[in-house]
Amino acid sequence: MTISSALAIYFVLWWVVLFAVLPFGVRNSEDDAGENVAGADPGAPRVPRMAQKLLWTTVVSAILFAIGLYAHRQGYLNLDRLSDLLGFPR
Repeated sequence: MTISSALAIYFVLWWVVLFAVLPFGVRNSEDDAGENVAGADPGAPRVPRMAQKLLWTTVVSAILFAIGLYAHRQGYLNLDRLSDLLGFPR
């Protein structure tokens, strides 16, 4: 695996994990106090905590990438094995 392909895989994995992490811990203004501010979206989070979510995204992505890289280096994750698992002809 080249550096550029590893960075591309990590980049895509990071974005997928970010979209999975974004909904955790979201509280909107209706959930907290039952109040609505005029002109504001009622579903918008009151405190988004983006720094915390970006940190968790980076940590989880790094762990998943390390597991995938280990599996690739050990030979568990290659094209022949994946094509057999998915039923594609070689």
